[in-house]
Amino acid sequence: MQLITLIPGDGIGPEITKAVTDIFAAAEVPVQWEEQNAGQTTFDASGELIPQALLDSLEKNRVALKGPITTPVGKGFRSINVSLRQKYDLYQNVRPSLTTAGIASRYADSGIDLVLFRENTEGLYSGLEVYDEKLGIADSFNRITREGARKICRAAFAYAAKHKRKKVTLAHKANILKMAGTIMLEACQDASREFPQIQYEEKIIDNMCMQLVMRPEQFDVIVTTNLFGDILSDLCAGLVGGLGVVAGANIGDDMAIFEAVHGSAPDIAGQGKANPTALLRSALMMLHYIGQHDKADQIEKALNLTLQDKSKCTGDLGGSASTSEFTQAIIGNLGK
Repeated sequence: MQLITLIPGDGIGPEITKAVTDIFAAAEVPVQWEEQNAGQTTFDASGELIPQALLDSLEKNRVALKGPITTPVGKGFRSINVSLRQKYDLYQNVRPSLTTAGIASRYADSGIDLVLFRENTEGLYSGLEVYDEKLGIADSFNRITREGARKICRAAFAYAAKHKRKKVTLAHKANILKMAGTIMLEACQDASREFPQIQYEEKIIDNMCMQLVMRPEQFDVIVTTNLFGDILSDLCAGLVGGLGVVAGANIGDDMAIFEAVHGSAPDIAGQGKANPTALLRSALMMLHYIGQHDKADQIEKALNLTLQDKSKCTGDLGGSASTSEFTQAIIGNLGK
């Protein structure tokens, strides 16, 4: 029985979190949840955005499942997600995008199956900014380190090798960002020499976006910097049905936080309309991470069966079922 930190989040977070824990209970997954929260709801109740109790839980358990969290806007607060990624050096943001029967998309027949590795702690998200009020000039520093580039590039190639993927593509802008871009190029070229069985290619980011829209099936594993990865990960989600159906993970050397990457959708909170697929798929990534492969495969099969029955799906998936009805349908398909 493995202890996992559970962060329900805000808005629809508690609803989709309950859906996942109900499915796990029905599948008899050997995990125990330790619930701690963060975000707007927590701040309103306690005055703390990220309570120390949550940090203590993360540092003890080293694995967490996190629902969507709202960072208060306009009050000077830093993103909770960015804060946790940097505090614990969760340098890999891993986002699979996969066409799935039953999920409508423009590319439903294309056979998209790609995984994006986004560097998660550096680049323009480093928080290094200077503002000269007199001149009206703001400078944001795109900090790239050789070590950071080395780690994310090697992680992408190691993943490709482990999962029998054939190709890694680096998305970059070294033609303009000469220094920062060259660091990423050299790091990926070094990693490619370590994994000669993996095909390696480089694409400039603007061309990469065009190619993803025109022929997304040509890509396998993609690795890139923080800002480019933030943009490409949502683009890739759009290829396979949107943010409501894709998983996400923040992984370091000894800690991982798995999360739904969509927003907290406060406009539908409490109405039973929320789709838990993204968080459930993130939880399945978590099960593979902790070695519970059979349980992950069992639940994934039940989810995929349910997605093909529109009468059991939530509104955003083309059905009219509630969150709880969708959840119960997945539970009913366990073991089939």
